[in-house]
Amino acid sequence: MSEVLVIGHRNPDTDAICSAIAYAEFKRRTGMHDVVAARCGDCNDRTDFVLRTFGVPPPRFVADVSPQVRDVMASNVISVPPRTSMFEALSVMDQRNIRVLPVVDSERRCKGLLSVFKASKFFFPSPNRIFDSRRIVASVRGLNRTLGGKMICAFEPDAEEDLVLMVGAMKPSSFTARLGTYHAEKLVVVVGDREDIQRTAIQGRVRILVVTGGLDVSEEIQSLARKNEVTVLLSPHDSATTAMLCRAAIPVERLLREDFLTFKADERLEVAQRIAAPSQFQAFPILDEDERIVGMLSKSDFLKKVERRLILVDHNELSQAVLGAEQVEIIEVIDHHRIGAFTTHQPILFRNEPVGSTSTIVADCFFRQGVELPKSIAGLLLAGLVSDTLNLTSPTTTSRDAEILSRLEKIAEVDARAFTEKLFSSGSVLTSKPAAQAITTDCKEYTERGHRFSVAQIEEVGFEQFERRKAEVAKALEEYRTGNGYLFSALLVTDVVVQNSMLLVAGPAKFLDTIQYPEPETGIFSMVGVVSRKKQLLPFLTDCIGHMN
Repeated sequence: MSEVLVIGHRNPDTDAICSAIAYAEFKRRTGMHDVVAARCGDCNDRTDFVLRTFGVPPPRFVADVSPQVRDVMASNVISVPPRTSMFEALSVMDQRNIRVLPVVDSERRCKGLLSVFKASKFFFPSPNRIFDSRRIVASVRGLNRTLGGKMICAFEPDAEEDLVLMVGAMKPSSFTARLGTYHAEKLVVVVGDREDIQRTAIQGRVRILVVTGGLDVSEEIQSLARKNEVTVLLSPHDSATTAMLCRAAIPVERLLREDFLTFKADERLEVAQRIAAPSQFQAFPILDEDERIVGMLSKSDFLKKVERRLILVDHNELSQAVLGAEQVEIIEVIDHHRIGAFTTHQPILFRNEPVGSTSTIVADCFFRQGVELPKSIAGLLLAGLVSDTLNLTSPTTTSRDAEILSRLEKIAEVDARAFTEKLFSSGSVLTSKPAAQAITTDCKEYTERGHRFSVAQIEEVGFEQFERRKAEVAKALEEYRTGNGYLFSALLVTDVVVQNSMLLVAGPAKFLDTIQYPEPETGIFSMVGVVSRKKQLLPFLTDCIGHMN
C-alpha cells in the first residue's frame, strides 16, 4: 500500500481541515499523485458550514495510521471448498506456490486450514501406522474424478467410504489367498489388463475394481461386475500412479486443521505480530465482522514495509498527531505553532512560519509556485485564515495574513468580513454538543517540563451559553483531566465579538494559584484581550508551570 496522507491534528479546527484539503490539492497539482487529504477527528459545525459553502467533501476519516494487518495481508484469497479432493487442493497449492490453503464454505467462512505438513503426514504415515498408507477415503464419483477416469458401472457412487487399497500384482493363487484376509466390501483393487485377477476380484465382490493403463475391459467382465454389483472404473494412468491418486481422492475436510488463529483486517500489525510470532501456525485467516474470510496473513508478511507516509498540517507535535504517527514516515510538516519534539530518519520539508494560520502558508505555496488555485480551494483557505485569525483581529495576525487574505477574496469571490460573521454565527459548540464533546472539539495536548496538560478553545458569539453551562462544563473538564492523567486541563472560551475570553481550568491548587488573572469564580478566570491560544495563552500557562511550588 502506497499513499501519502495530509492530515491535521486530533480534534481538528477549521484551519486544520481546510489546510489539509488545500495542501493535498497543491501536492497533486505539483506531481504527487498518491496524496489524500485526511482527518483524525470529527469536523465541527463551523467546518461543516465551510465545506457546504464551497461544495467540498470532508477529508477521509483515519483514526489510526499505524500499520495494520490489511496493509500487508494477501487480499486475493486462494481457497477451496470442503469437498475438494486432496489431489485438487495440492495442485492449487503447487500452482500458486502456497504452503497453507484455507478451506471455506459457501458463505466464505473458514472451516480450517490445509497445510503441506498435514498432507505429508497422511501420505507418509509413521512406521507404527504403516497400514494407513493403503487407506482410501472417497466416494466412487470423487475417486473417478481424481483419476480422470471412466465409470463402466457404478453402485452408490456418491456415498463417501473408508476403503482399503490392494494392488493386484501377483499370481492368481496368491491374490485369491490375500483377498480372503480382508472384508471384500472395503477393498479397492487396482489391476492392469489381467482378466484372471479382474474376474477373481469381481467374484469376491470387492467394492471397486480399477483397471489401469487406459485399457478396456471385456463384455464378460462388465457383465460379471454388474451381476455382482462391483463398481468398475477405468484409469488412464499406470498402476503406480493410479494407486497414488486413489489416496489423493480424500476430501480436504478430512485433513483440516481446525484449531487456527485469526485476526481482523484493522488490527494493528505490531499487535498481530506479537501474537503470531510465538505461535505454531505459519498462516492466519483474516476475518471481517461477519467472520467471513477477507485475507490471508503469513509470518513472512510481517517483513513487508508499509508504504504509508504523512504530511502534518497545523501541528508538529506527536502528542497532537493521529494515532500511530510515530510508526510511519513523516515526510513534511506545514505549521504555524511552536515547534515540538519529534525526530525523523531522513531530512524532511519542515515549513513553520509565525503567521496567523496554516491556511496562510498553504495559500502562499500556490502563489509562490504559480500553481492554479481553484475557486473552491481558495474559499477553504480563506475560511481557515479568518477562522484562526478572527478575521485578522487576533494577536497572531501578521501583514502576510492580510496580504494573502486579500488575494483569496478575489479568487474565491467572497467578502471576508461578511463571511466571518456567517461563520461564527453558524454554530455554537456550547449549544449543540454535550459538555464532554464540547471541551474536546478543539483540544490539544502539550508537554512542558515533564508535565502533560491539555488546552482547548471554544469561540462563541457572547458568553451567554457559557454562563448557562459552566457547571457541567467544569465537571466534564475535570473528568477529562483525571481520565488522561494531565496536570491540568484548560478551556479558553473566547467571545469573538468583544475579543475577550474566560479561562476555565481543572487542576490542583498549586497550579491554579499561579494564574494571576481575576478569578470571579473558583477555577474560572477573566482574561480581557486574550483571544489566541497559541500566542497568548500557551506561553502564559507554560510560565505558570515554572512557578508552581
